[in-house]
Amino acid sequence: MQGIWTTERIREAEGKLFAVTPDGELMRRASFGLATQIADLLAERTGGVAGRRVVLLVGSGDNGGDALWAGAFLRRRGVAVTAVLLKPEKAHTKGLAALTRSGGRAVSVEDSPQWIAKADVVVDGIVGISGKGSLRPDAAALVELVDAPIVAVDLPSGVDPDTGAADGPHVTATRTVTFGGLKPVHALAPQQCGEVVLVDIGLRPELGDPDLLRLEPADLGELWPMPGPGDDKYTQGVVGIAAGSATYPGAAVLASGSAVHATAGMVRYAGPAADVVRARWPEIVATGSVTDAGRVQAWVVGPGIGTGADGRDVLRHILGQGVPVCADADATTILAQHPDVLDARDPDTPLVLTPHAGEYERLMGSRPGADRVKAARAAAAKYDAVVLLKGHCTVIAAPDDRVAANTPRGSWLATAGSGDVLTGLIGSLLAAGLDPWLAAAAGAQLHSLAGALAAEGVPTSASGLVDAIPEAIRAVRAATL
Repeated sequence: MQGIWTTERIREAEGKLFAVTPDGELMRRASFGLATQIADLLAERTGGVAGRRVVLLVGSGDNGGDALWAGAFLRRRGVAVTAVLLKPEKAHTKGLAALTRSGGRAVSVEDSPQWIAKADVVVDGIVGISGKGSLRPDAAALVELVDAPIVAVDLPSGVDPDTGAADGPHVTATRTVTFGGLKPVHALAPQQCGEVVLVDIGLRPELGDPDLLRLEPADLGELWPMPGPGDDKYTQGVVGIAAGSATYPGAAVLASGSAVHATAGMVRYAGPAADVVRARWPEIVATGSVTDAGRVQAWVVGPGIGTGADGRDVLRHILGQGVPVCADADATTILAQHPDVLDARDPDTPLVLTPHAGEYERLMGSRPGADRVKAARAAAAKYDAVVLLKGHCTVIAAPDDRVAANTPRGSWLATAGSGDVLTGLIGSLLAAGLDPWLAAAAGAQLHSLAGALAAEGVPTSASGLVDAIPEAIRAVRAATL
């Protein structure tokens, strides 16, 4: 798993490392790594390094210093480097001296447009991880002039380092080069960060346990339940699906099919769409009522069941069965409108809630806001449940404060029925016995991968997501080899 640390934790660790490291050594390590990545991008985009033109947008502070030192290293490789000093009086003194000694030039903001227009790569060294808020007008005006690929130093300027929020003018980077450890912005704002490259500067021993985690393909491959010689349909996990209606059976078909493809040992469907589900998935044992469903090891409930009395009765019955539950869509609305339904749940029964922003508002009384990690943690504490807060980047919080972030592969999941597919994945993992937080995080990650595989560069459908699940599982299993 990839560890992610808040900026406060990063600064604390840096302080400890600075105290035992020769002056300037950490900046030189960081800037050399940065220069290497800039050179790599130049080679990728232009076919060479020597003779290319790089412009540094330099603010005050250490990120500007990293950019200036990187410029000095690039000069050794024959790159023409121009530094635009947003605040000349606050530019990093030693970094600027190193750049000018190497033959680089420093120019004012007023003189910068001609250099920016000629750049092959622009380096964003405007603000660092201590910066908050959007870009100031002078910096925003410079960024507007850029047509070349941008390499961000540590994070894209104008994007909040701890929440990934970008509420005003900001940098959208082609590549972000960060140092020591990943920050929340790198997981929560992929569209602003571009490709994220981590440069090791020796910080890891000082960081301690991460604040957030992100699963990698190999983690998924190891976690995903696969049948062994001693398994049967019961040991592999029996998941119950309570979804859809006779009029709108789509949610039932999608959630059930997702669970089938996710390697559940058996899927039992219970609800008014039984005939349609059985016709589409003959391997599913389908009945008309949750009271007739038979034994399961986890339930998925909510998509398309309605929010009236019948839906409440279904949810109340399922919560009282003493097995893990993934409650989605209409189930979250029922819980928000009728919190007494939760009285049917044994306090020790695992519960996963999967709200989008509107459902979160119904559950909590307010929108998630910019700090989605904080919002997910608050809901997890209130409902004593794992909360998977949907969005472009999904955040998964457990009542014990564990948080995972899922960084998507594009926006292919923005399609009707996508959430129904996700609930089927999570339900199958719960039935197999995975920890609910891990089940939700793993389900979200595989869901993203299936979306990318189904899309192949063009929009896909929820049915396409279901069909791509086996390929996604093969891919993560291959990552473990």
